[in-house]
Amino acid sequence: MATSSGTNLMVSQVVANAVSYHAEKPKKFSGSHFKMWQQKMLFYLTTLNLARFLTESPPQLAEGEADTQALSAVDVWKHSEFLCRNFVLNGLVDELYDAFCSIKTAKELWKSLDHRYNIEHAGTKKVVVARFLDYKIVDSKPLTNQVQELQVILQDIHTEGMTLCETFQVAAMIEKLPPSWADFKNYLKYKRKEMTMDELVVRLRSEEDNRIAQKGTLLLVADKANAVKHEQASPDNKSKGNDKVKAYFLHLGPKKEDMKKKPPPFQGVYDYKYLK
Repeated sequence: MATSSGTNLMVSQVVANAVSYHAEKPKKFSGSHFKMWQQKMLFYLTTLNLARFLTESPPQLAEGEADTQALSAVDVWKHSEFLCRNFVLNGLVDELYDAFCSIKTAKELWKSLDHRYNIEHAGTKKVVVARFLDYKIVDSKPLTNQVQELQVILQDIHTEGMTLCETFQVAAMIEKLPPSWADFKNYLKYKRKEMTMDELVVRLRSEEDNRIAQKGTLLLVADKANAVKHEQASPDNKSKGNDKVKAYFLHLGPKKEDMKKKPPPFQGVYDYKYLK
């Protein structure tokens, strides 16, 4: 009875650990990006202390062995292996679950998945390299976003087991800059001091921010110039200008107040010879 209760306690601890780390469970594998899913699942099983069952074979009891402690250890191992196998199966979409659920052990299941999807994706290396070589940075998209996409491709190349030195990565990234960046591109190419990829990304982000700010300033100046030009060419301003000219010339003549006044009486002597 004591042995049975001890076994149950050990099994309960395994289940408790599995429940406590459930939030870290990776998304279900659907047949693509196997290496990423495999690494996430391996980490997930490691947090549950179940990863060893992916490579271990079941313990064997000696013939005629009836030691209760050894029997308990075998029972705990089988239960933990059962959990490991079902965690992997539950990490597959329904179609793949149906295809692999007949495999009896976690070790065989893991080996079968690795064999099938690593062989099927043997051409992934060429695909990833082609993605990097064909990638072109364009002016129609934010440069920083495109640099991040290139970094993801470089990481995929590294994940596939192909190592590229950082000098090559930096030089390749510089060569992919668009024609509008020709001056800055030449500046980076002939810079004597070696740069890391992180330093290059910082330089590119800073240069892009400066270009955006400069472009905004030029647009603001152009808008103000157009506004002034439009204001000067508007009909209202022309009529206002004509009114000012008319008012100026009208001001040269006698004022209305002066025209209303009667002239003072003549107090001198008429020269009648001019009246004849």
